[in-house]
Amino acid sequence: MCRAGGGCKRAESERKGPVGAAAGAAPEMGEQPIFTTRAHVFQIDPSTKKNWVPASKQAVTVSYFYDVTRNSYRIISVDGAKVIINSTITPNMTFTKTSQKFGQWADSRANTVFGLGFSSEQQLTKFADKFQEVKEAAKLAKDKSQEKIETSSNHSQASSVNGTDDEKASHVGPADTHLKSENDKLKIALTQSAANVKKWEIELQTLRESNARLTTALQESAASVEQWKKQFSICRDENDRLRNKIDELEEQCSEINREKEKNTQLKRRIEELESELREKETELKDLRKQSEIIPQLMSECEYVSEKLEAAERDNQNLEDKVRSLKTDIEESKYRQRHLKVELKSFLEVLDGKIDDLHDFRRGLSKLGTDN
Repeated sequence: MCRAGGGCKRAESERKGPVGAAAGAAPEMGEQPIFTTRAHVFQIDPSTKKNWVPASKQAVTVSYFYDVTRNSYRIISVDGAKVIINSTITPNMTFTKTSQKFGQWADSRANTVFGLGFSSEQQLTKFADKFQEVKEAAKLAKDKSQEKIETSSNHSQASSVNGTDDEKASHVGPADTHLKSENDKLKIALTQSAANVKKWEIELQTLRESNARLTTALQESAASVEQWKKQFSICRDENDRLRNKIDELEEQCSEINREKEKNTQLKRRIEELESELREKETELKDLRKQSEIIPQLMSECEYVSEKLEAAERDNQNLEDKVRSLKTDIEESKYRQRHLKVELKSFLEVLDGKIDDLHDFRRGLSKLGTDN
């Protein structure tokens, strides 16, 4: 009879959220999984509201569940025996992609912000699309529930008016009592419905304030990220400058080592030159001794020059003879090639004649056989 009251009780049990998480985190009998994926789960640090705290050491299963009896949706994730996500989806929730593989949403009932890290951008996109789809379904379910409450309220008011008219029209005792009891029940349901509406308005205001706090926290987090980026850029520039300085020092050390090697080579070269100088001085002494016999050597040199000129003339004659012999050899080779060609032609003709003689002999043998 009191549909609105029953619906309000369900809404109140759903609003309890994390209070009953320990017992009701696992899927109930009426709940069915509609989407499942794997991700690393994080929660916002409750003390700072800025840093992420890992809720799981590794990627765990994260699932959407649909409660047929309550017409509600939940995101549930369990790591071993520990429930790390038990979040009921409401129409005012928003899933935000903060990077290519990370997304987050705020749950005011759990008073926290959940974050999921996926292994690929495609998985993140699928989860976000499903979140939007479930959010729209939750909104439709809420609108239908509100319509039912309003319809029930109007019906109760109409019944109350009709009951009053009927009471005035007829004075039947039992029917009057029944209508009064029904009207009392409807009044109680309307009172509960109005109280629930006020609770929902308070909860909506709380959610808005929580959303504002989360927005401020996100802005502060973004500012902190920008500051860290600037510090990282400064450190990177300093690191590059130190690397360049190290490269310059290494280059200077290399130049010093090269100079040392050059000095060592110059010392060796000086020693070699001094040794050569001593050898040249020794040779000079020998040449001075030999200069005393230069006139004799000059006369012998003239004699040797005459012999050399005579040998050159003989050599020239021999070269002429060699060229003549080479010419004769070339002509002989040419004649040999020509003779080979003629011999080959003769052999071909001879082979033809021999074949003709064989044919002629076979003809004679055939004639002798025929005779």
